[in-house]
Amino acid sequence: MTTIRNVKMTDLPELVTIEQLCFTEEEAATREAFEKRIQMIPDSFFVAEEEGKIAGLVNGPVIAQEYITDDLFHEIKRNPTTGGHQSILGLAVSPAFHCRGIASMLLDHMEKAANQNKRQTITLTCKENLISFYEKLGYTNKGISASEHGGVKWYNMIKQL
Repeated sequence: MTTIRNVKMTDLPELVTIEQLCFTEEEAATREAFEKRIQMIPDSFFVAEEEGKIAGLVNGPVIAQEYITDDLFHEIKRNPTTGGHQSILGLAVSPAFHCRGIASMLLDHMEKAANQNKRQTITLTCKENLISFYEKLGYTNKGISASEHGGVKWYNMIKQL
């Protein structure tokens, strides 16, 4: 059975491994970035756990604007208690746990937390091949992002809450 919970600092080694398996070196969050996110935004950083192993993760700070900007990958501030836009900087599922609906479970959990805290939207960027996945979950494609993170073409995806 898969459970979703808030991140703990002891999860760090597994999180770094999953991130490196799922993203290129240029795209992946660093160990230092994860440490900072665990410290600063544990209320919007969740892990999926199955039989004592971390299967996946989702995280991101609450931001004032509707779209993700590249500075967020380096500069994290604590989340306001209510309002704002819930960003998703990272969603990753270990290849050993693919095709089990874990990414959808993590997104659903993030959405419930965002609704409880009266966030306006959930905002993320994704590669072109993932647009249809997010659209099936109620996100709207808002076009090409200004993000240059990892040297990749990203698309802005927004879900109204």
